[in-house]
Amino acid sequence: MKHMEISLVIPVYNEANSLNELVERCVRVCQSLQRKCEIILVDDGSRDGSRDMLAELAMQYPAYVVVVLLNRNYGQHPAVLAGLAEARGQIVVTLDADLQNPPEEIPKLIEKMDAGCDVVGSVRIDRQDSWLRRMPSRLINAIVRKSTGVMMSDYGCMLRAYRRNIVDTILQCPERSTFIPVLANSFASKTDEVPVRHAARKNDASKYSVWKLINLQFDLITSMTAFPLRLLSIAGGALALLGFAFGLLLAVMRIVHGPEWAAEGVLTVFAGLFVFTGFQFFALGLLGEYLGRTYDDVRARPRFVVQSVIRNAPDSVTRVVKLSANREYTS
Repeated sequence: MKHMEISLVIPVYNEANSLNELVERCVRVCQSLQRKCEIILVDDGSRDGSRDMLAELAMQYPAYVVVVLLNRNYGQHPAVLAGLAEARGQIVVTLDADLQNPPEEIPKLIEKMDAGCDVVGSVRIDRQDSWLRRMPSRLINAIVRKSTGVMMSDYGCMLRAYRRNIVDTILQCPERSTFIPVLANSFASKTDEVPVRHAARKNDASKYSVWKLINLQFDLITSMTAFPLRLLSIAGGALALLGFAFGLLLAVMRIVHGPEWAAEGVLTVFAGLFVFTGFQFFALGLLGEYLGRTYDDVRARPRFVVQSVIRNAPDSVTRVVKLSANREYTS
């Protein structure tokens, strides 16, 4: 039996309907790998009873399940970072808790890691999401590939594997806005990806609203490159030249056709002015995004706060974790 440890890191937010099945399937996968494994479930401020279920699962599967309880909801990527900080494995695999990423696909990633990869991504085959989710995802994936130079196909899939040194380097990065797959690829010397199945969502709607998806895209773009700022400079220069040429055309036409023609072109001038003004507001908004993130980094506040950790493994330190007013669990 190989003794290389493998850590599964799974962020959990209001997943009470799928937790039992998730843990059962993950345990079976860990047993099939015949390696020392742990399953780290990070509760990201759930309000549907997931926290109590996680504590019970930690007692039911003491050899595998580790529970990290955050004091409130921080979002998917901070929750993953909390799990990475608790993980002890030489290989760390991340996946979602909604079972759209089947745990049975994990051995494919481990096989690639054994071949010497630092980071292994996954590509969702026959993706079971609406076109409203797929189309923006394709656009963002193309932007990421162009910006990073790493030709991975699906950055939106959380089912990924990382080597220990990559995880340690990620944890040393102090920035607040962190898109983990892109950050990991920037430190990896060898990356690869494998095709994986993608299951339909069983129990409820996605935890990502439209607004959260928009925020995620801003996090992704602004955390990995300053290219949008350079693009704004180029576009601003082009629009300035266009505005100058348009103004010159109006002056010539006024001379040729007289002031009456120029008066009739007032609305056109206003239309052009509105376009330029809208572009300026957009540019200022994007600059504000970068300045806001710089402000957050300067404050250097914690990205997450761990309320408690439940680890029932025989080699762990025993402590009492108070989960609610009338329940206690020993870890």
